[in-house]
Amino acid sequence: MILKNAEDIIKTLNNGGVIVYVTDTVWGLGCLPDNEKAVSRIYEIKKREKQKPLILMSNEVYNLLDYVKPIPKIGQKLIKKYFPGALTIVTEKSDKTPDYITSGMSTVGIRVPDNKVFRAICEIIPNHVLATTSANLSHQPSAKTYEQALENMSNLADLIIEDYGYKAKGLESTVVGVIGDELRIFRRGEIVIEI
Repeated sequence: MILKNAEDIIKTLNNGGVIVYVTDTVWGLGCLPDNEKAVSRIYEIKKREKQKPLILMSNEVYNLLDYVKPIPKIGQKLIKKYFPGALTIVTEKSDKTPDYITSGMSTVGIRVPDNKVFRAICEIIPNHVLATTSANLSHQPSAKTYEQALENMSNLADLIIEDYGYKAKGLESTVVGVIGDELRIFRRGEIVIEI
């Protein structure tokens, strides 16, 4: 898929900017993970509590593997079954994932959304990974449409990317923790886990 504003997207992110984009679940707000100032801006924009971590998303799972320790078998099964899709897996982070993304925790959430526009964005950006959260102010409903994303993030984010007709479904991802061979469901969302 060809994005009309590909150059703007790359330039904005490389300059420490924050962008808004559609995913398969709800609209996202993100930046490059290695830019601490940009991550701080996400917290400021959302008025988000510092103890709430961001997650890492990409168009392919292998782009995320450097950011985490080897994923336990149960996590690998979930990846095979549900990626790309509305599942966030929280697992032990590697040294490559900065503490300012994980709020100092030893774990990080990873996800591969099933949305053509999001995947096209990841294909063109450095390292193909975004540090991300939902495009809304904290404690407000997530943006489910382009119009809601504009309403929430105009004059706050640096760039809001249209959805080209590839809409968000409107239900957040399911979040599961995978530590060792233990599986914990932190948030029930779009996907009902069956192993």
